[in-house]
Amino acid sequence: MSLILNIDTALETAIISIAKDGYVLEEAVNTSQKDHGSFLQSSIQSIAKKCGISLTELDAIAVVAGPGSYTGLRVGMASAKGLCYALNKPLITIGTLEIMAYQAIKEYTSNVNNIDTLFCPMIDARRMEVFTAIYDLNNNIITPPYAIVINEDFYVKEMLNHKIIFFGNGSFKWEKICYNNNAYFFLINSNSLYINELSYIKFNNIDFADLAYVEPFYIKEFYTTTL
Repeated sequence: MSLILNIDTALETAIISIAKDGYVLEEAVNTSQKDHGSFLQSSIQSIAKKCGISLTELDAIAVVAGPGSYTGLRVGMASAKGLCYALNKPLITIGTLEIMAYQAIKEYTSNVNNIDTLFCPMIDARRMEVFTAIYDLNNNIITPPYAIVINEDFYVKEMLNHKIIFFGNGSFKWEKICYNNNAYFFLINSNSLYINELSYIKFNNIDFADLAYVEPFYIKEFYTTTL
């Protein structure tokens, strides 16, 4: 059995949850990005109380490590590391794009019959820039996370032989200029279910971060959706 506190403050919607063996026991959600910092600590205490558990009973802390909002990532990582040090618990880190791809694959799989289908999460990084990556149907990385300014030629070569599913808040501006017949667009919404499932998988695989050296995965030095 595992009890894991999951912290996601990477994007516009923050989600704090406690899960038992990958299933949500309690969660708290905040949709005001500028308030993620004040929301985080009170929500952790609140959902622990609702679950009837002490934080000392947790088996691990999981945090979404990025990419995403610079401030949000710092707040989430600092809180997660502080709790791990104080409670002597292991830390699990999960990539933002990894979660998005995992969710899209889970929700879209019933419509996918072609093993050549790829999944492309996109996070808005201001103007025409996005954080993105490509994953296959098994959530394996095909193209590692990176930042790019998109134009009409974005992933043209990849779409010669593959159907690509695009999703995330960065995909909206790409959809406006994309006319490729192998490009499909899929809407996903923030959902703690997938964070909990991934953290549980990593916990069972003993896939823990090194507390002394782990840092947020910014990709770029600074990013905020508020500018």
